[in-house]
Amino acid sequence: MSILRRGDEKFHYSDGSHKWIAPDPDYDQEVWDEQVRQHKHGHLRNVHSQVRVQRLV
Repeated sequence: MSILRRGDEKFHYSDGSHKWIAPDPDYDQEVWDEQVRQHKHGHLRNVHSQVRVQRLV
């Protein structure tokens, strides 16, 4: 499970799924896609770091 940080709300719907559609029709969809990919990568970093800590303890 990943940790939601301040500012993550803009990337999530209320059910926790990710918003792949840009929030504004004038927003560049390709830029939004990359921001969501980076955001999801941050979730993965959090999950992997927690697993390593659990193994060391």
